[in-house]
Amino acid sequence: MYYNLGAVFVGAGEAVFTSKLERYGGRDAYHVVGDGRTFRTYDWIFKVRDRYESYIDTATLLPIRFIRNVSEGGHKIYNNVGFNREAGTATSTNGTFKVPDCIQDVISAIYYARNIDFSKYKPGDKIPFAMFLDDEVYNIYIRYIGKEQVDTRYGKFRAIKFKPLLIKGTIFEGGEQMSVWVSDDGNKIPLRVDSPISVGSIKVDMVEYSNLRHSLSSLIKKR
Repeated sequence: MYYNLGAVFVGAGEAVFTSKLERYGGRDAYHVVGDGRTFRTYDWIFKVRDRYESYIDTATLLPIRFIRNVSEGGHKIYNNVGFNREAGTATSTNGTFKVPDCIQDVISAIYYARNIDFSKYKPGDKIPFAMFLDDEVYNIYIRYIGKEQVDTRYGKFRAIKFKPLLIKGTIFEGGEQMSVWVSDDGNKIPLRVDSPISVGSIKVDMVEYSNLRHSLSSLIKKR
């Protein structure tokens, strides 16, 4: 992750996503963990120590459990959410709430987006879904922008570009401010994210990957 400091981007932190196949609640599940942190040299500006976990049903790609443990600029949140599909509820650290059938959490929404067949959509189309965050249901969407080449620190790729509707928080502004590029191949791995934040803007580039299911055929030229 790079922070825009005037005319240059400086290294501000890193995010690491891991995914493992496990058994959870008697079902096969992807256990996905996202760890994000600022580098210590950047902590004095805005310190971030975030950990998100999601157990995602392999059959439906819907979350079974979601854990959010974050510290952003001194603001801390912990929430542990279990989803009950039969009852249509989400039980969090703070109570039980009614949710629609195809509810996503923050992490499962990323993997949901990676499994969208964008060939069915035209540039400008909205792809709606519901997400549970901070004990509320948000009806949001992803806007498909189109296909283009993106030049990242890893290399040049053929990519799919979209803009998610963001929920305003401690770091990100709300609205369609974020742009995301994923590889235009069977993996759809995130390649670049550009977004304004509460102070300035950030750029996120993929720098390493492992254990892809498909070949990285979208790579045009590696740096």
